[in-house]
Amino acid sequence: MTHRFVDLREDGKHTHLYDAIDGDKVREVLWGDWLTIDGPPSQGWQKVIWSPNNPRYRRELFIPEDHLSDHRPLEIIFLDVGQGDGAVLITPETDQDERVMVIDAGVGDNMHRFLRKRFGGYRDLHFDAAVLTHPDHDHYGGFKPIFEDPDFRFENLYHNGLIERAVSGSYEKIGGKTRDPAARRSYVTDIRSDRDSIAALYPPGSPVDDYEFPPLMRSALAMPGLDFAMLSTEHGVLEGGKRYVPGFAPSDAHPYQIEILAPVCEFDDNGDPRLRVLGSAYGKTKNGHSVILRLRYKEFSVLFGGDLNEAAEQFLLTHYAGIEGFPDKGTQDYGDMVEDAAVHWRSDIMKVCHHGAADVTDAFLETVHPACFIISSGDEEGHVHPRPDLLGRLGRFGRGKAPVLLSTELQRSSREKEDGKIVDRIRRTIEKAGDGLTENQQARLREDVTKLARVNVDVYGAIYLKSDGERLITAFKIEQPSLNKRWFWFQYRFDSRGRLSVV
Repeated sequence: MTHRFVDLREDGKHTHLYDAIDGDKVREVLWGDWLTIDGPPSQGWQKVIWSPNNPRYRRELFIPEDHLSDHRPLEIIFLDVGQGDGAVLITPETDQDERVMVIDAGVGDNMHRFLRKRFGGYRDLHFDAAVLTHPDHDHYGGFKPIFEDPDFRFENLYHNGLIERAVSGSYEKIGGKTRDPAARRSYVTDIRSDRDSIAALYPPGSPVDDYEFPPLMRSALAMPGLDFAMLSTEHGVLEGGKRYVPGFAPSDAHPYQIEILAPVCEFDDNGDPRLRVLGSAYGKTKNGHSVILRLRYKEFSVLFGGDLNEAAEQFLLTHYAGIEGFPDKGTQDYGDMVEDAAVHWRSDIMKVCHHGAADVTDAFLETVHPACFIISSGDEEGHVHPRPDLLGRLGRFGRGKAPVLLSTELQRSSREKEDGKIVDRIRRTIEKAGDGLTENQQARLREDVTKLARVNVDVYGAIYLKSDGERLITAFKIEQPSLNKRWFWFQYRFDSRGRLSVV
């Protein structure tokens, strides 16, 4: 048997698998879905073996031949990890040439379970890179069960150089901060970039279990063959005056590249790297120096915004515009700064910074100016993410008449009504039981209790981005629990004048 991929239809309609040639719809499939093909096409239809490795779900289905393609799109899944960030980048190659990069992993085990389910059925769980954008628990916590699973392997662990020790405090966790009298500002100077310098922070036998980040590093250091490397404007592959993630530079001859836009690494008089302190609070500095990546695939670009804040955005914009101070809004200097920085930052899709917090500048939103914003956030926390006032600002500064705003939290659906029905059914069964329950009643009660014990989510809010470099969609599963109507998406395309719009 061979494999082909679901194509994106030119008429914009949804694609389905059918129970027979010209039969009834059975299941909706999405652009890029991987299908097992059985035999040559017949009468313009192609037989598909659904779930070929699982006898319980295995089934012969059919799809129109012209709805298939031999090529797959590049794919990014912004996973619903609750409060936090977690994304998976899958390159468009197939088989052994496919590359997978995990950019943050949330807090719990959602990312671990997703990776095992998505890839475990057709390939080993050996991936190219894990990117830990900065040491915040809602970005790195989900890597721990992955690193501790012996089935998983990564070739590289990329980070921002701020590695927390097993100590209490704030800046003490990253070696303190140093005041530079000449520059009249403070810097973090203890930058750890490679495996040996990181391992030195956790000598054998030293206690780490009372902390969050050090146990993660211990589990990563224990993963065989895992290489550690810092990403910044001074760390990575330098080509054409820009820094790229190793393996994703122009010279690697792929149709996609991943540029490193931050953190901006500076140097002291001795040539040693350092990161400037951004505000008085430690959290502002470690968030503000998130690894920021910009993926370009032919015509399209996607920005991964980390947890940037106002102080970080002001620093980055002035740095890329080549100016010293942040100009007043409405001035010519302000407009020039946005225009100059946009050469580096303008992107079609933006993963919104810091889960939709309000700590963001208008200038940064103007500079990126995307047609679609993607927000990764959760509702079991007290940060009120995404902030309602920020949503209004995103719409104001987004590209086009109606910029698209997608949120993993807002796209999620719960089972409150279904749970109410189950509770009522259990109550009625108990009332009717009298002196005892029949075997069937006992089995039904066990089934209902099992359903109530599950997490109260029917459709997770994962957001899928797929592109062949000329066409792009952002998609999510709809709340209606139907196999025939599963997806809602927006399709984007450039017009003859180079303007991006929703098709």
